[in-house]
Amino acid sequence: MVQRNVWKRCINWLERKEILLIIGARQAGKSTLMREMVSHVKKFTPHVHFFSLENPLILSAFDENPENLFNYIPRNGTNRYVFLDEIQYLKDPTRFLKYLYDEYTPTLKLVVSGSSAFYIDKKFRDSLAGRKRIVELRPFSFSEFLVGRKQEALAERVREESTSPDTGKKSYLVPEKEKLQHLLNEYILYGGYPAVVTEEDPEEKLFTLKDLHESFLRKDIHEAGVLEEYKFFLLLKIIASGTGALLNANELANTVGLSGDTVREYIHIMRKSFIIALVTPFHRNLRKELTKMPKAYLLDSGLRNIILNDFRAPFEKPDRGCLLENLVFIALKQAGVEKINYWRTQDKKEVDFIVDGSRAFEVKWRSEAFNPGKYRRFTEHYPDIPLNPVCWQDDNSPDLLDFLS
Repeated sequence: MVQRNVWKRCINWLERKEILLIIGARQAGKSTLMREMVSHVKKFTPHVHFFSLENPLILSAFDENPENLFNYIPRNGTNRYVFLDEIQYLKDPTRFLKYLYDEYTPTLKLVVSGSSAFYIDKKFRDSLAGRKRIVELRPFSFSEFLVGRKQEALAERVREESTSPDTGKKSYLVPEKEKLQHLLNEYILYGGYPAVVTEEDPEEKLFTLKDLHESFLRKDIHEAGVLEEYKFFLLLKIIASGTGALLNANELANTVGLSGDTVREYIHIMRKSFIIALVTPFHRNLRKELTKMPKAYLLDSGLRNIILNDFRAPFEKPDRGCLLENLVFIALKQAGVEKINYWRTQDKKEVDFIVDGSRAFEVKWRSEAFNPGKYRRFTEHYPDIPLNPVCWQDDNSPDLLDFLS
């Protein structure tokens, strides 16, 4: 069993009265995480109850009235923990959770999961402000992947001795670098979805990835009311092939034969299904930052590869620069970076990532491709933001391994 990097945060939040809401893509491991939490809580109290809302009888009862919960658990008592998996299937999740929280806190602790933030957006009309804490569970980070590949000792070194990217090479990993690079290639090819990582057979890995891409995403888009399924997948493929490019909805609309509004709606669904994420431009004028075109990145490299049907080794890919840029973005997200932007001028001078407004990184496959003179305008405008290249492998500057945790 792979203990997730969010485990400690989840356990700590069990002590708080607020609803703990775990969101993330389908098959990212939410149900497994919740069952592990159930086992943990049972060590301290027997009053622990787990419900899957994929069970139609349970779903029907809870839809009818939140009070029907007490047909399944004792009405009275203290320190009762209720875990609800797939909360988005309720007709009105907000009403259900808000009622139970307001009526029974602090004697009742609610822990719930939702497979897609799209459903949370559409059905959670009340924000539950002040009543919830949110954890986003993503596919495995590199250290979690290593545990899944039975490399626990190596995972601990990557996880515990992880340093800030701008402090330079992780010299303590040099003895294991060859082994790390081999495992990193596997992580890049197949990604971090738990069922893919723990599968040994490469052909089965591909089958599982294909199933994730087609079956589970199709379920999301069906429930989201997408009418043009073929064009939705075509749009996703175009976005995946142009990872890190500016996302111009009107140009994409002309390419796939949809209206601009429909393209924006489909992009919204991709985001809320945790398939892609958007990065907005960096500007110290917030209005300008929010009105400029964003960039799009995939949230799992294996999913990107199955969408593009390209499982060549990273160094063989013609778009390896885009691949590396996407991997750095994934690593920053996995590390919990809250604010990621890019910087670009009208004459196309560009810096790939501005992290928390205090560090800047330009991603290059080879370190020789980084020419500091090309970024003089950025360094002159923002002398307080250090700019570093990030390369595939480099002994002097930060490289991909420096970003993994």
